[in-house]
Amino acid sequence: MTDLENEHADDFDDDEEIDDPNFVESDDEDDDDDADGDVNTKNEVAANATSVLEYLVRAVVDDPDSVEVQLDEGGRRPTLNVTVAPGDMGRVIGKRGRVATAIRTVTRAAAVRDDVEVDIEFLD
Repeated sequence: MTDLENEHADDFDDDEEIDDPNFVESDDEDDDDDADGDVNTKNEVAANATSVLEYLVRAVVDDPDSVEVQLDEGGRRPTLNVTVAPGDMGRVIGKRGRVATAIRTVTRAAAVRDDVEVDIEFLD
C-alpha cells in the first residue's frame, strides 16, 4: 500500500455501512439451494424453461393473452405443451417449422439451468 492508502485505511470500519448506491455486498450463501441441496426451489420442474418458452411464444403471436404453457410430466421427459389462439399457430410454427425449431432450441438451452431435458409440443 502507498502512504496515502495507509493513511486512509483506518477511516473505514468493516461493520460500517457504505452509502454508495452502486455498492453490492456479496453473499457467500447460494439463495437458489434449499435445505436438501436441490436447485429448484419452486414446485415446477422446469421453471426457467417454462418462463422462457412463454416469453418467446408471446413475442411471436398476435394475441399474447391466449398463450398457455402447461407442464406434463407423464412421459419419459417433462413435456411443455403450448396452446395459442387458432390464428396464431402458423406464426409459431413458421415457414418449414423454422420458428418452432428455434423456440425449441432456446427453450432447451434454458432447461439446462433447471438441470432437466424437456420436450416442447405445440398443440391446436
